Amino acid sequence: MKGSTHRRCYCRDPQTGKPLGKSCPKLSSRKHGSYSIRQELPPHEDGSRRSFSRAGYESLKAAQADLDHVRALLGLADADDAEGLAQIAKLLETVADEKAPLPDVDATRRRLSHGLDLTSRLTVGEWLDTWLSGKKGRQSAISRDESNIRVHLKPRIGHLRLDRLRVTHLSEMFEAIAEANVEIAEGNTARRKAFEDLAQIPWKGREHRARRKAMKAAIAEMEPYRRIVGPATRQRVRSTLRASLNAAIAQQLITFNPAAHVELEAGKRPKALVWTEERILHWKRTGEKPSPVMVWTPEHTGLFLDHAAEDRLYSLFHLIAFRGLRRGEACGQKWTDTHLDAGLITVAKQLVVDGWEVYEDDPKTDAGARTIALDSGTVQALRRHRLQQDKERKEWGPAWVETGRVFTRENGELLHPANVTRRFIELYEEIGLPPIRLHDLRHGAATLAHAAGADLKDIQEMLGHSSITITADTYTSLLPEADLAIAEAAARLVPRARAKGTPSAESGPDEADESMPDHADPSGENSGSGAPSAHASLTQTAPDEESEAE
Repeated sequence: MKGSTHRRCYCRDPQTGKPLGKSCPKLSSRKHGSYSIRQELPPHEDGSRRSFSRAGYESLKAAQADLDHVRALLGLADADDAEGLAQIAKLLETVADEKAPLPDVDATRRRLSHGLDLTSRLTVGEWLDTWLSGKKGRQSAISRDESNIRVHLKPRIGHLRLDRLRVTHLSEMFEAIAEANVEIAEGNTARRKAFEDLAQIPWKGREHRARRKAMKAAIAEMEPYRRIVGPATRQRVRSTLRASLNAAIAQQLITFNPAAHVELEAGKRPKALVWTEERILHWKRTGEKPSPVMVWTPEHTGLFLDHAAEDRLYSLFHLIAFRGLRRGEACGQKWTDTHLDAGLITVAKQLVVDGWEVYEDDPKTDAGARTIALDSGTVQALRRHRLQQDKERKEWGPAWVETGRVFTRENGELLHPANVTRRFIELYEEIGLPPIRLHDLRHGAATLAHAAGADLKDIQEMLGHSSITITADTYTSLLPEADLAIAEAAARLVPRARAKGTPSAESGPDEADESMPDHADPSGENSGSGAPSAHASLTQTAPDEESEAE
């Protein structure tokens, strides 16, 4: 197909005002005017001609380079590939109309070979909306993706073209999120300090009231408290973007997923810590929790359950504390899946909160659908709860809402999981226990089972984890009492020359030797075949009364 370059100027005849064109006398100078290109394109379907034209080149070399670029793009499709030629012609027409840069030859070749639309101008934000509207799965997962898109992805990269999204764009986005964390932390600190200063101003007195009013006005203009976007949240944001871009590849909109190659700090699960006396003291002094996940000692758990014994939700808290159900699983438990005579419950459903709406769903994972054995104390607590529920059913009469749930409101309606959490916090604050989340009772149940001798596989099945790694790394903490017992047992395994510690500073070598039986060799070996070992009392301990009873 024909193509050419030519030079022209925009000088006009001073008399007529018409362009001089090639008759301009100044065209004899190479520095006058500019160069243009024109390339014939494959004709329209109706046979009409079309071409690519562009002007304004300062040199013939630059004009020729773009003309060669256009011809290279036309050469990507074979002469008998009518569809490919039509796509490239449409692409060049669009580029000419928008005065956009010529597309890269290699990138266009890849898109053409994958059957992608060469003229697509779809933005990241438009694709994320399309992907989210067609997403299937759990409502909780969809809501999480919607939040990631609305809060992080669309505001930062939604304007970029989908086919031009690169790893550098995502690296810059996550760096900006990390920088914003510093501003959020500073804003939260300033707001907290302002409230502390406000609390120090007396209420009485005109001057004090004026200061309080000015302070409240300043607080109202501050940014509200905001949450830091931690490593785990950034990982979830990337996961949402990666899934959406994988879908774009499946739809042949792009060929590369930059979200799979951006490097982020690992979002580590917090390790559960036990509320020891030292940690409680530190919390009382500073108000800081040693870890986001804290576990009560058995004594703390006993104090809480004793205090909550008369509460309507006591049996729910008892069940979570000893058998480790998730909050939604406990709220969604049905009587048809609860077998008190056999001492078993089957976890088959859960209640999930989306915003404030509550709906029923399957357990969180396939492993979450499980059958759990109940101890006798939990069975008794559930029997008492069923009697109380039967009493409430009679009192409400026709107004009773039959949901079939084990734990309900007074009129039989579903419990809202958030209200269960609120009641849990109220109960432990009434007796001054150190703070934990309701979900941390589940960690406590794993810790109690571990201390009682259950192996990790048993605990994994009790908690409904899909991976034993989660159980081992996150959900089991070592109680101080169990840790001390292990330390003592380990120390008893090492033979020592003296039964009661090492010699004192005042005692000499002769005194130390006197404690050694005559028949014992310092090396620890018997001098005679029938002589007892000097270490026998240390390496062999008699069982205590509890172990004998077992």
